Amino acid sequence: MGDDAGPDDDGLPPDRTQAILEAAKEVASLLKAGGHSFALAGGVAVYAHGGPGTLQHDVDFCVLPDDIDAVTGTLEAAGLTVVEPPEDWLVKTRSQGQEVDLIFRPSRAPVSRELLDRAEVLSVQSVWMPVLAATDLLVGRLLAFSEHYCDFGAVLPIARTLREKIDWSRVRQECGAEPMPAAFLYLLERLNVIEPEETGDGDRT
Repeated sequence: MGDDAGPDDDGLPPDRTQAILEAAKEVASLLKAGGHSFALAGGVAVYAHGGPGTLQHDVDFCVLPDDIDAVTGTLEAAGLTVVEPPEDWLVKTRSQGQEVDLIFRPSRAPVSRELLDRAEVLSVQSVWMPVLAATDLLVGRLLAFSEHYCDFGAVLPIARTLREKIDWSRVRQECGAEPMPAAFLYLLERLNVIEPEETGDGDRT
């Protein structure tokens, strides 16, 4: 049974970090060669920004909705199979044995040119590629919270590690009115990860 089949002898998932990084590099190189607008997203983007260094899930890229057919053509021309899952906000392919998601409508709005323009060009093991800004990565995680999914534990290490790169005022503006993100921001304040928000008279809102 292969390494991806299940946990190792210690009951932990196998370390797929290098395979996931190789998949990210291969697909990013194809997207760059095809002249497509895109940005690395998800856990690999957090890794590229200096976040937690063990990767266990898939590779995510954000692409423009209007480009999805062209992106599909580029990947298929390189020998990758692209499939449309039941979800209507992404398409999927595989590289280096790893799943790669090409997302064109994350959370509540389609991928925009403005989102991609804010991306930062970073090196992922010597392959330079646009990576979603740290603020946008966190906003995306917080807006995905709901009554059915609200895993603060998965997002807390990201907020801690990348806090110096995050525009917290924009996070509050875009997410603070929602109950789950607001609760997470309050938790960050109590843990002294971020400063409490203050009103004009110096009192916490």
